[in-house]
Amino acid sequence: MTSALPSATRRTALPYAVGAWAAGYGALRLAWAVTGAPEFPPLGTDLVVFTGWWAVALCAAAGLVAAGLATARSWRPALAVGGWAVCVAVVAACALLLLDLVGLLILHPFAGFTVAGFASRLGALTGALLLHAALVEHRRRFRSDCRECGRTGPVAVPGTGAPGWARAGAWLAVAGCLVRLAAQAAAGFGEVPLAQGASMVAFEVGFLLAGVLLPLALVHSWGRIWPRWVPLLAGRRIPRPVLLVPATVLSVGLVGYFGVGLAQLAVETLTGTFNGEGHYSLAFFWVAELGYWVWGWGLGAAALGYHLRTRRPCSDCGR
Repeated sequence: MTSALPSATRRTALPYAVGAWAAGYGALRLAWAVTGAPEFPPLGTDLVVFTGWWAVALCAAAGLVAAGLATARSWRPALAVGGWAVCVAVVAACALLLLDLVGLLILHPFAGFTVAGFASRLGALTGALLLHAALVEHRRRFRSDCRECGRTGPVAVPGTGAPGWARAGAWLAVAGCLVRLAAQAAAGFGEVPLAQGASMVAFEVGFLLAGVLLPLALVHSWGRIWPRWVPLLAGRRIPRPVLLVPATVLSVGLVGYFGVGLAQLAVETLTGTFNGEGHYSLAFFWVAELGYWVWGWGLGAAALGYHLRTRRPCSDCGR
């Protein structure tokens, strides 16, 4: 009689959760495709790239992947690749969520913000996260080195610093942020579409913290222990979510939003349909959006290195 698999390798309910999301959110998109969606100013749509029937198709694809994951008895590489492609497409579709979150953080929602649009994009992202988790669980069950924790790779060595690729990512993020700032300085700040006063100050402070302090904190020791100059907290360990959550959210948001923006900019450049905004040139948009995009990828690499370095080692394999 064979024993049950360890808890980390047992099948979970994640594929069924993805299927439930695909059915529920897909039904909403189908109803909107048939009867017409509400107005979502200023673009007229809550999602981008994959709208209308394409959004319905994405939900159907997610449902098919969920069914495959629920019935899989071995590693299915084609299923995994297809599933992550669906994840990328859904994240691209709800790319405007980055503007929603930034506007809410500075207490000044951007033009066109609606509760319905925000909820719809948040619902789409929820499906992408569920599908990603189900795919990670599928890989852990059939491709991991350790049957206890499902992890792969070399055994962790306590006290080691950030790997070189994570440090490179952090500095790449800083470079992307500074390039974006330099592009704005060269073009001027007269037409920056943000409210003046407290909202502007909050945005500028957050911009520098997220573009310089956050990526460097992820790869240096002072990102794990509060420095001596921090009142009341000096010497205490920094909880992982304090850095990891904002870094992950921001990196995904930047890569998704400006990935879509760069694709659109490339089409406009090739077809000669670029209109611009105000006095900003085509060169400004290329430099600024590439800066943001590079910032997102670098921050993501630094966050991954921080996650691998600070997670609790497995008691069985030491990873």
